[in-house]
Amino acid sequence: MCLFRLSALGDVVHALALVRRIQTHWPKAEITWVIGKFEHKLVGDVAGVTFIPVDKKQGWGARKQLKEQLRGQEFDALLLCQIAFRAGVLSSAIKAKRRIGYDWGRSKELHSWFINERIAAPRHFQHVHELLQSFADVLAVPTAQTRWDLPVPDEAHAFADAHLPGKIPTLIISPCSSHRLRNWHAEGYAAVAMHAIERYGLRVALCGGPSDIEKDMAAAIEARCSKPLVNLVGKDTLKRAMALMQRAIGVLTPDSGPMHIANALGVPVLGLHAASDSRRSGAFGNLRYTVDCFPAACEKFEHKAHADTPWGTKIEYEGVMDLIPVQAVIAKLDLLMADRVAKYAPD
Repeated sequence: MCLFRLSALGDVVHALALVRRIQTHWPKAEITWVIGKFEHKLVGDVAGVTFIPVDKKQGWGARKQLKEQLRGQEFDALLLCQIAFRAGVLSSAIKAKRRIGYDWGRSKELHSWFINERIAAPRHFQHVHELLQSFADVLAVPTAQTRWDLPVPDEAHAFADAHLPGKIPTLIISPCSSHRLRNWHAEGYAAVAMHAIERYGLRVALCGGPSDIEKDMAAAIEARCSKPLVNLVGKDTLKRAMALMQRAIGVLTPDSGPMHIANALGVPVLGLHAASDSRRSGAFGNLRYTVDCFPAACEKFEHKAHADTPWGTKIEYEGVMDLIPVQAVIAKLDLLMADRVAKYAPD
């Protein structure tokens, strides 16, 4: 079968759980995954899957290249897990008997042109993880316990060992999403970092990519802290970030790829939501430490009640993340630390 999900990082993490469910039921299934070039760096070493990285920026050239790569192949099933018209056009280069896509209610951008079967319409509000699992339901794959099993290479562990040595409890702050308007402010991150250091003696590390936005955010956070932080922004890769997270007691982040990567690794997530609904795109199954001001954002920016806001709504307006109070985030950190004390307390 062929899985088509190019991006983004969080969605690719959820798509990996779909792959693992299929592999659990059909260990010998031949799975090809058409994926974005950047996202391939996250999951390209997953065993039992043939990956075809696609450069989305190439447009029609990407379709031509994909068609050439798949020449002579016909799949039993194509799982078209992306609605965008560009994705549909690219998928037309893939020959498959069954072309499974989204239900009528979520089919947009001429998605229906490229499929001949649909997942079931949801009976309740679905997380993106549950949405993607619906593709396995169509294939009659039995439900199974969610697993990701993201590989972390030795080089990444060596990087983490060098930059976060010892067993000092560490809070990682991954402050930026690829969607700028989902990012919280430096003052808030700095206040939480100082609370973590002064009250709990935690080591605080900043992680992120090499973009100017991420570097500027890290510098702004450091400038507002009177205690030193470990600034690894621009130094880690996706795999290195995973190894760093595995050394952390928690990851503070807005709705972003790192949120879902940390959750897949079993690391507690202090998720920040206002521009997006944590019920749809939060840390799946682990919202205990999430601050969700999306209902307030619905009222302020959309002039609608949360319950009346359509599935998939994003409220990406200037200032929306300012709805998140610093004290609410600190309270979640306090809860995380209290849970750790309870977990490791002697019987």
